[in-house]
Amino acid sequence: MFEFGLLAWGMPGGWEWIIILVIALLIFGSRLPALAKGMGKSLSEFKKGIKEGTGESRQESEDRRQ
Repeated sequence: MFEFGLLAWGMPGGWEWIIILVIALLIFGSRLPALAKGMGKSLSEFKKGIKEGTGESRQESEDRRQ
């Protein structure tokens, strides 16, 4: 019968991903630096929150033991 490519029925293969990446870079290329900067700030805030939360929970557990 008919044979269809992977792009039509499943996950894209290697060349399809490269083409998608190039098109995305052409469309969103000017916005990527600002997006990456925002993601970096978000990640650092998230890590800082995790450290603060871990420190608070350890302190609470030590207070309970005493």
